Amino acid sequence: MLIPFRERAVEEGYPWEDIDPLPAEEVDRWIGYVRPCAVLSGDGDGPVAGRFGGPLLLPAEIQDPEHPYLASVDFAALPKAATDLPLPPDGRLLLFASLDETDGDGNYGQAIYVPVGTPVEERDKNTWNGYPGDDHYQKIVDSYPQGELRARAEPDLPYHSLPGFPHADELVIVWCDASDRRGHLQIGGYADQEDSDPDPLKFVAQRAVRQANRGRWGGGEPVSGAVEDWVLLAHWNPDISGREGADVQWGIQRADLAARRFDRTFTTVYWNP
Repeated sequence: MLIPFRERAVEEGYPWEDIDPLPAEEVDRWIGYVRPCAVLSGDGDGPVAGRFGGPLLLPAEIQDPEHPYLASVDFAALPKAATDLPLPPDGRLLLFASLDETDGDGNYGQAIYVPVGTPVEERDKNTWNGYPGDDHYQKIVDSYPQGELRARAEPDLPYHSLPGFPHADELVIVWCDASDRRGHLQIGGYADQEDSDPDPLKFVAQRAVRQANRGRWGGGEPVSGAVEDWVLLAHWNPDISGREGADVQWGIQRADLAARRFDRTFTTVYWNP
């Protein structure tokens, strides 16, 4: 993927956006920021590493989730070295996300880690705190994707500006065209949304700090507002009617991920209708 990206950036540019060929030296420095990620989608020939939807299986001591259930990911089934994150070698990651409020400051999702061998029970997937009588939003939740997710390891490049790159915006556009990802679930890599300047992880960190200061998140433990202390756990690009163009980011502090404190994942949703 990096070879055609470089060729396109250096030799062709992006005529559809009036982007001329870019300096090779700058393109090569941009490629130096590459990160590995696992891209999960319903197509391809990669291993089945999770699924959108399906039964909600949780340990008995876990409270009913506050947000709609989206997907589960089997860490053991991800391609080897698919990410540079200190993920557990096995077990399942369950992801939850609300797409009802997309312009507020709150935490709009959850991540729950279920270690391998943990006894689980099936839960009602409709116990999230929705809005009674809100048929429009219920229709959106009912449109969440369903089906197996196949994983492939891919490189990822930034979707936001970096110091020393005068053509950062153009590089992002060419990379988005070369990577051609839509409707996917991603583990690791870079946070991405339509308005990605600055790094969307910065918004995750800022909002987490504000919610922690208000006593609404974080359990009273310290929360860093420095973006370098956070990593992208997961990203979802919904491809559903009524929320086209939305992006969901699950961010987590590096220290919490290393300690497997997935309960301290903070979720933001961006949508520009």
